[in-house]
Amino acid sequence: MLRLTHAGSVFKRHVDRLINTLDDGLAAVDQLLDPERGTVVLAHDPSLGSWLVPALISGFRDEHPLVQFVVHQTGQEGVLSSPEGLVESRVDLVITAQRPHGIPVQWRLLFREDLFLAVPARHAWAGRTEVSMAEAAGEPFVVPRAPSPMRQRWERLVAAAGIEPQVAFEVDDLTTARGFVAAGLGVAVVPATGDDPLPASTGGPRLVRISDAAAARDVGLVRSTERALLPAAALFRRYLLAHVPRPQVPDVADVPAG
Repeated sequence: MLRLTHAGSVFKRHVDRLINTLDDGLAAVDQLLDPERGTVVLAHDPSLGSWLVPALISGFRDEHPLVQFVVHQTGQEGVLSSPEGLVESRVDLVITAQRPHGIPVQWRLLFREDLFLAVPARHAWAGRTEVSMAEAAGEPFVVPRAPSPMRQRWERLVAAAGIEPQVAFEVDDLTTARGFVAAGLGVAVVPATGDDPLPASTGGPRLVRISDAAAARDVGLVRSTERALLPAAALFRRYLLAHVPRPQVPDVADVPAG
């Protein structure tokens, strides 16, 4: 197997960028002739894939049925992990609760999403509307495995509350965390995934709003500053900004992240 020297690796990145720029140019010409037939490459956080992303794509396709989508999860392509991530992965837009730093992107606030404490259906708090993190000090927690943005949020919440809770289980995603909670194996800090809170269902977890001031996450839209959006992606971006929930904090214009 051939291995590139450092100089070769640097040269390859430039060549790849030139090829990507050429591909973008050819695609832009095609889409300018018929922007309704373009393709949007979209990445999103896994926790937004069960409600927000499908609803947005479905609504957009009602108005623009011939536009195609290629969809990734943020962790699959490493789109936010390096300065080259968005360019090399060919992703046009990212819907994410991660605010990237140190990479050439623009970040636009979409909305603020409250965080809840998911508890088993038979838990003493299942009928409550609100709970503080300090009250949960003695609860066994089901937490996302590090590193993950939700794990970091959980750690900040418990640190601010001045507690050292028990970690009962570490899991790979929030869907699994909800399942463990539903089985009575602990409690978990989760977003409401579109419902405020989720409706009660047989055997499912109950969501109790966390009263701590920091119990929320900002969901934003990310795009590269090194690539112009092709017409179909620009069309979807305009639709997205017009149809997501209104922000619960002061809105901001597109600003470089970092």
